[in-house]
Amino acid sequence: MGVRVFVASSSGSVAIKKKQQDVVRFLEANKIEFEEVDITMSEEQRQWMYRSIPPEKRPAQGNPLPPQIFNGDRYCGILVLLANH
Repeated sequence: MGVRVFVASSSGSVAIKKKQQDVVRFLEANKIEFEEVDITMSEEQRQWMYRSIPPEKRPAQGNPLPPQIFNGDRYCGILVLLANH
């Protein structure tokens, strides 16, 4: 199964889009193979993502937002990248 990055292609949030792009660029730059999973195109994948995030890692309110990263079935979280400004 490998590394999977759950994204939302039709997100209206600029911040979410930027985080998604940052994650994809980081993985590509480090030559890490991954599959991009668009949760807006598959209700089944969206539900799988929600169910597979451990309860202690879920937000206090609402659903977890993309990007979310998994290695196989293991939840890896959200990759946070720090940029030099």
